[in-house]
Amino acid sequence: MEQQNLNYYCPADELDEELTIDLKKIALAIWSRKELIVKVFASVLAFFILMTFISAKKYVVDADLYINKSNNSNFVDLNPYAIAELGAAGGMAALMSGSGNLTNELELMQSPLVIDRVIKENDLKFKKVYGIFPTKKTGQYLTTQAFLKKGITFENKKGTNVVTISYKSKDKELAYNVVSSIISNYVQLQKELNAEKSKSDKRIIEKSYNQAKEDLKKSVDNVSGLPEQAFMQTANISAMSAFSSSAQSAMGQLRSQLIEGHKSKIAVTEEAAKVAELSKRLEWAKLVEEMSDSSKVVVLKAPRLLKDYEQASPKLFTNIILGIVFGVIASLIAVIYKEITDKKLAYSMLGDNIIYSVEKDYINLKRALLTNQNKNITLVAFEKLPTSLVKNLKEFKNLNMVQADISSNFVSGIENSTDLIIIASINQTDAELYKQVKQMLNEMNKNILREVLV
Repeated sequence: MEQQNLNYYCPADELDEELTIDLKKIALAIWSRKELIVKVFASVLAFFILMTFISAKKYVVDADLYINKSNNSNFVDLNPYAIAELGAAGGMAALMSGSGNLTNELELMQSPLVIDRVIKENDLKFKKVYGIFPTKKTGQYLTTQAFLKKGITFENKKGTNVVTISYKSKDKELAYNVVSSIISNYVQLQKELNAEKSKSDKRIIEKSYNQAKEDLKKSVDNVSGLPEQAFMQTANISAMSAFSSSAQSAMGQLRSQLIEGHKSKIAVTEEAAKVAELSKRLEWAKLVEEMSDSSKVVVLKAPRLLKDYEQASPKLFTNIILGIVFGVIASLIAVIYKEITDKKLAYSMLGDNIIYSVEKDYINLKRALLTNQNKNITLVAFEKLPTSLVKNLKEFKNLNMVQADISSNFVSGIENSTDLIIIASINQTDAELYKQVKQMLNEMNKNILREVLV
């Protein structure tokens, strides 16, 4: 059982060894290109830092507005008698929409009613393409659609009645003026809508009030029948009606007049109540009309004229981070490109069984030779061998050495050997020759025991 455990082979050990070799190859490949990496990384980082100082500065001015939302354009919260505007945003839909949904207000804020005024106030016009090529629109005022595509954002913070307006521009004064202009024109538009709605409400209620007064007057003028007090005084007639048919007839007429009088009283009472209710509504409508120059917009954060150094971009710290990231990426790309295109031998051109430094790891080479001492082994040398290595290799009688070349002499020198050891040098051995020789050995079904670096 103990002998069986000693002979047990674990594939994971081989996998770990291969992984270690691959990582070492990658590490050495990167280290061998350290000068290239430093140059590329420094160049990219310097470029991004330089861009901080030569790029045009861009400023962002913002403001926060609190909008007292309602489902119409008047003082609904203030006036309980305002005429509601039902529809897509009214009634149950408005009730279910929640307090943070300002879709209508945002659309109004971005409408030509506001934006066209902003464009003209700030003299925003179409410019030449790249500042050189004029177009048919050059010199004309921007359209609302074109303006909304250039640096302006409107954001309703989720779950709130707060709208943030921000504008980005190379001109900090223009950014400030645009945001201020949007706010002032939106507030003015709200006032205009409030005034129009209040006047409309007043006209409708006033018309209804006047009509109700006329109806009340008609009802009073048309009052007929007997009041209830008159019926209380007909007790004698009521008693006589039991014995006289004429009394019964008179009593019936009295009852009819009493019913008619009761109906008239109800009609007058209803008309009077209607007039009283409309009178209250009219008073509210007049009050709202007087207050219609107010706005439901509160500026929580006013726009501010920024200082020269308060630019949103470019930022030195941000550009340094970008320079580091892109510097690393560019350096890796440069290393890969150099490994592929280098005319001298690179680590990426080596196989799996590598001795990275024969001077430091001669024991590995010696072990490979001792393991295969019953075979004829040919040492293919691309570079001149160190004297110490030549001296150490003399003890192996089964070892033959040939100079790497693409020639018949080279083929003759290796034809009697199935196993080979290649000796080369990083950044010195010709890369194309190395590839051609390895391909030739592969086509000749030769086994490369080790690739040794000197």
